Amino acid sequence: MTNRRTQPPHCCRPTSRRTFLADVGFGFTGLALGALLHREGVVRADPQGEWSPPTGQPAFAPRSKSIIWIFLSGGYSHLETFDPKPALNQFAGKTFIDTPYPDPLKNPLHDLRSRAVVTTVREKYSKIYPLQVGWAKRGESGIEMTDWWPHLAGCVDDISFVRSMYTTDNDHAAENQIHTGRHKLDEVQPAIGAWVKYGLSSLNDSLPEFAVLGGPTRADTRESFGSLYLGPEHSGVVLSTDPKNPLPFGTRGADLLEEEQRREYELIGRLNGLAAVEYPADDALRARIQAYELAFRMQRAVPEALDLSAETAATQQLYGLDNPTTKPAGERLLAARRLVERGVRFVQVYPSPYGVWDSHRALKDNHTKLCAQVDQPVAALLKDLKRSGLWDDVTVVFCTEFGRTPAVEERAGGTDGRDHHPHGFTVWLAGAGIKRGFVHGATDELGFHAIEPGHYVTDLHATVLHLLGLDARKLEIPGRKRLDMDYGKPIEEILT
Repeated sequence: MTNRRTQPPHCCRPTSRRTFLADVGFGFTGLALGALLHREGVVRADPQGEWSPPTGQPAFAPRSKSIIWIFLSGGYSHLETFDPKPALNQFAGKTFIDTPYPDPLKNPLHDLRSRAVVTTVREKYSKIYPLQVGWAKRGESGIEMTDWWPHLAGCVDDISFVRSMYTTDNDHAAENQIHTGRHKLDEVQPAIGAWVKYGLSSLNDSLPEFAVLGGPTRADTRESFGSLYLGPEHSGVVLSTDPKNPLPFGTRGADLLEEEQRREYELIGRLNGLAAVEYPADDALRARIQAYELAFRMQRAVPEALDLSAETAATQQLYGLDNPTTKPAGERLLAARRLVERGVRFVQVYPSPYGVWDSHRALKDNHTKLCAQVDQPVAALLKDLKRSGLWDDVTVVFCTEFGRTPAVEERAGGTDGRDHHPHGFTVWLAGAGIKRGFVHGATDELGFHAIEPGHYVTDLHATVLHLLGLDARKLEIPGRKRLDMDYGKPIEEILT
């Protein structure tokens, strides 16, 4: 019998995922190496599992190559954005039971879709709060949208709105839930961007497949682009539009010249090459040699990709980079376009800081200001994708963690805001594979419940995966039980 302790480490033996993660850690080089190992089939479960990762190729013909996922933190009001309800003005000041409509608090869907982390008076308000902005039918499609979106209103005929989304967390852990599909009280799952990276190969080996701009909004929201048991190589890579530091934690030190670093990598490569002679069957070592080259390429490719000064003055003005109000969101969305243009698969964009759309008080002032910050940049992105020829390759998703209550929030004497509302809200999609000028689903007359069949957040995930040619049910990890709800179902009605 062979004495295992006398064998050289890793000699002619498969690399287990556990050993791989222990070896490379969670650093920038680990991310780069992980990407290479994944694509080359080096990283796999232990041999007894008899399982290997996806091939990196779509399971069926994709309709899209890349996703730009725009997330507005805090919960924008669906009522004052993309699902205006005239009944709120008609019955303003009355309670739900004073209207001719069924009391939404007594609807069985209320308890079915509610899952509070703590006991609160949330969702029990019933005094109807009128719309805080005007609205009108927009475009040739006649889709209703409020007056706070003058630029996006001009793009309405290119958008599919889903007005029947719901989630189950009534607090801001829903920010993670919209990305992972799991409630705060459940086991956390990988984020949608991590599943995309796990399932598909890269279109550009010099850039991350899953990039994050403007986040994490807070330390406890990192789950929104985390990868958990898929391994850290599948987590989102945080990038910045700061031209002096576009690749946080991965920038070459100021005291190290590019040529010096190149020589360091060459030396490491030669040393690894010597080791490869001794262990010719060590695929992990071979991939590690290439990983240093990839890390070096990313240090050069990322600054170029995020160099917004390379854009024309007209493009910069289109995104509002010349206006302090729209510049932060404009920079991130323009950067997102440049990344997908260079083959990045999934770009998760946070145009606004953490929780700013959370309008418990002063909703009118809050949403007036915030809509003005993102309206022009988001509309610019859609226009830019069309004029640049990317419209048929890129899908845009625009979402938030929940809507706002049709009733006024009266907690602590409140009179001018709306509380959290997971029971029904609106998201929209545009671009590759998506119908134009279309509305799917609805909330009831008061904007409370998503009318059946409502769409839980993982239906949005399944739609994204489907557009990319992936089947959520085939992205499985042995030993990791997922609920049927985790997979979701593509929203076929909005697909071309």
